[in-house]
Amino acid sequence: MRRIGLLGGMSWHSSIEYYTKINDAVATKLGGHHSAQILLDSTDFADIRELQLAEDWAGADAALAATAQRLVDGGAEAVAIATNLMHKCAPAIETSVDVPLIHIVDAIATMAKRQGYSTLAVLGTKWTMLDGFYTDRLEAQGIRTLAPDEETCVEVDQIIFDELTQGVFTDASRVRYVEIMSDLKASGADAVALSCTEIGLLVPPETAPLPAIDSVDAHVDAIVGWMMAEEFATSHV
Repeated sequence: MRRIGLLGGMSWHSSIEYYTKINDAVATKLGGHHSAQILLDSTDFADIRELQLAEDWAGADAALAATAQRLVDGGAEAVAIATNLMHKCAPAIETSVDVPLIHIVDAIATMAKRQGYSTLAVLGTKWTMLDGFYTDRLEAQGIRTLAPDEETCVEVDQIIFDELTQGVFTDASRVRYVEIMSDLKASGADAVALSCTEIGLLVPPETAPLPAIDSVDAHVDAIVGWMMAEEFATSHV
């Protein structure tokens, strides 16, 4: 079994999901007392959030590249960023460490194509929805993307950072997210990517108004495939 290094803590609520789901998958595959070989570097998210608010992406690049290097120094044979938004820093991480980065967008594209979806609604932070680093990568792999209008993107983003990343999950926000998903379905999406790692905790995929790909589930599938030496082609930005 290969050893994965997880850049976690962004937020810790979803990092728990990664740790649990990776171990569940390995235990299911191997049985007995088997569990996953994971190195986790869990950052203080407040520091990363300050960089986000300042839009200091160079600072974020440096911080996460240093985190990735610590994981590699500790024995990680590949790294994975346990959050969607901070894949803005993926190019910097890939150039700073000499191991593969298992990219969350590639994992989502793989799962979408496997399930026969061609048009994904993308729901996540405003940067994830509006900046090209995420949707352009999906489009390059043959997946058409849809996002809410800019005002709605700001609303979705506010719920993520004011509530979800702080472990707050309310019925009102759940209802609103379902409404937004329904609007995107009406606009032509045949599935929705839950492209914030906490959204699946608010709206589990089985309760969404259209087929949903939880980014955590897709990413874990790719990570475990790599860990178990199944064929998984990591690509570089």
